Amino acid sequence: MLEITQNISIPDDEIEISAIRAQGAGGQNVNKVSSAIHLRFNINESSLPEFYKQRLLELRDRRISKEGVIIIKAQQYRTQEKNREDALERLQELVKSAGIVQKTRRPTKPTKGSQTRRMDSKTLRGKTKALRGKPIDH
Repeated sequence: MLEITQNISIPDDEIEISAIRAQGAGGQNVNKVSSAIHLRFNINESSLPEFYKQRLLELRDRRISKEGVIIIKAQQYRTQEKNREDALERLQELVKSAGIVQKTRRPTKPTKGSQTRRMDSKTLRGKTKALRGKPIDH
């Protein structure tokens, strides 16, 4: 059971975990030991609340396929157990992030005083620049 929040969790039978061989350097060990973890989680068929499903499917994340399947590959560590923990942790973080709702921004107006100060400083700057011109011949 993977706990997301206090009242939301994902049962183990909904998470498909398989061991695969890790990529990259590692000598002889990398060719014979399946230490990397390939995690698959189907959003549509999960028991997550509808709000979480909707938010996850709307995310623009390369780990989520068009069919709504989260695919996480963990191969950072040398042991299968550590990689399994890492993959589950990353899934947990992804689902948690979908539950966070950003506060809507309300545009504010500048105060009357700040507008006046701005205009005054602009006029002052303009006067200073006008004095830099060539003197007028009469």
